Amino acid sequence: MPWVDRARRLEVEPSLYAADFSRLGEQIEALLAAGTRVFHFDVGDGHFVPPVTMGPIVLQSISPIVHRGGGAVDCHLMVEQPERHFAPIAEAGGDSVTFHLEAAPVLDRTLGAAREAGLGVGIAFNPETAPAEVAAAAGGADLVLCMSIHPGYSGQPFMPETYERIRELRRLLPEGVRVQVDGGVGGENVAELSRCGADLFVCGTSIFGGGDPAGGYAALVGALEER
Repeated sequence: MPWVDRARRLEVEPSLYAADFSRLGEQIEALLAAGTRVFHFDVGDGHFVPPVTMGPIVLQSISPIVHRGGGAVDCHLMVEQPERHFAPIAEAGGDSVTFHLEAAPVLDRTLGAAREAGLGVGIAFNPETAPAEVAAAAGGADLVLCMSIHPGYSGQPFMPETYERIRELRRLLPEGVRVQVDGGVGGENVAELSRCGADLFVCGTSIFGGGDPAGGYAALVGALEER
């Protein structure tokens, strides 16, 4: 069963790209104890996005920790030819892959290849792509990821036009497809993003930037509960 089918109505996903890699296992354990159930794992290839980020070797190291704690690893593929990465991600313990519409010219084939690998499936789209374009193609996906920054680097400022893009996306998507947002998400905007229709919130700097990931996670969950 894809993790989105058992996920809570609202999920805060710590983005491990922003973690302290010298303490990665320790920080994951602390977040699991604080209630985290979905971790966001960014894969960049140096082509679709400039940086080379994490890959299957890191994923293989952390996925047992996450799974023992009852969690899932949501892998965001910021890569060209994403289908080439599905089998290594699945073998390393990833639970889902989200690939970019802009990198998948034959969307149905790419989506089907992810399902064949036993993975949940998301479709991401960049700030330059219209929500209507991705919504028209996303009926077979578990989630759609609206980028609120340009993909590739953590710590970029949130793009305020994202609010309206999420409203439009939620109107256009089938009810069962979740809406995820990634980039500059924190305590100052997470509640408004939820009101606009997002229900999966990828948070990097707002969780890891203060040196207390569990506390950062709890603060974001609290902001959503108070919305």
